[in-house]
Amino acid sequence: MATERGADSAADPLSAFRHGCTAGPATGILLCNLGSPDEPTPEATRRYLAQFLSDPRVVEIPRLLWWPILHGIILNTRPKASAAKYAQVWMKGEALGAPLKVFTQRQAKLLQGMLGERGHRVQVAWAMRYGQPGIAPALDTLRANGAQRILVFNAYPQYCAATVASNLDVVSTWMRQQRALPELRFITHYHDDEAYLRALARSVKAHWQREGRGRVLLMSFHGMPERTLKLGDPYHCECHKTARLLAERLGLQAHEWRVSFQSRFGKAKWLEPSTEQVLQELGQQKLEALDVICPGFSADCLETLEEIAMEGRETFQHAGGGQYRYIPCLNDSSEGMLALSEIAERHLAGWPTQTAALSADELTLQAARARALGASA
Repeated sequence: MATERGADSAADPLSAFRHGCTAGPATGILLCNLGSPDEPTPEATRRYLAQFLSDPRVVEIPRLLWWPILHGIILNTRPKASAAKYAQVWMKGEALGAPLKVFTQRQAKLLQGMLGERGHRVQVAWAMRYGQPGIAPALDTLRANGAQRILVFNAYPQYCAATVASNLDVVSTWMRQQRALPELRFITHYHDDEAYLRALARSVKAHWQREGRGRVLLMSFHGMPERTLKLGDPYHCECHKTARLLAERLGLQAHEWRVSFQSRFGKAKWLEPSTEQVLQELGQQKLEALDVICPGFSADCLETLEEIAMEGRETFQHAGGGQYRYIPCLNDSSEGMLALSEIAERHLAGWPTQTAALSADELTLQAARARALGASA
């Protein structure tokens, strides 16, 4: 009889399921950023812009009005010019690709290693809201690898509906298609996080040590239509808070720092002042040295490397300004990665990956290991 039951069990297709078993770490982190074209070509850029500008979170114009403009004008004129700009910043060699994708991939790899050093057994994936790899496929991969808990780490320091909420729209759609849902947590902003501000301040100070200190530090953030502020989006306020807290950490006086907003598009009224306007103003004042940083980006991209580092320099110096020094984003630097790992660790608190509190000596050792990881990435 035992043999017959064994034969029946072997024939049962349900016996193939290993209930409660996972193929990898049961906790996953998905690091999400905006996206870039697959190639710096008009065709690839057109596909990217079509997806990006079709998102109602990005362009809040009724479809009936927006669709003819998008498909009749913008997608027929803008891709060629945008592709040429991407070609100027496209990374070569082993790190081939759009800077944002290259740096986000490195951040994900280093984040997994650094959290592992802190005692967390997690798997870290990365994804782009527009382009590849997509958010939904990345979530599928984490689940296939056994993730029962997923922390969605939106890489934008300041919350904006056009960025963070758009990412979470995709996550929400993915959730509706799942039978067995994982536990989910979200990092929606970290604009005033101590680790983030510390990393920014150290980045600026290191720049000053290498290049000298400019008369003014301009903090340029991505622009948004003014109506988003009036509708209740906290983005504008969070940008100003980041700038104020960073200026305080750096010991700057009121006349030594400015805030501006870049990347305007269309005829709507946007957040003021515009970065181009401020650069022209400072140039006309014959400012002999200007430092520029973009604290709203976790990694360098077209907006920072082409619009700010290149076009911004031309605008400032053409108006009469002197030295123009762009301070790179935190990218995969040791300080930036320490900030991301500390932020992620706090949001993992209470999940089974959480390790015991570490001593000061252990934290110092891990910081040294993190610096080594950043240098070898």
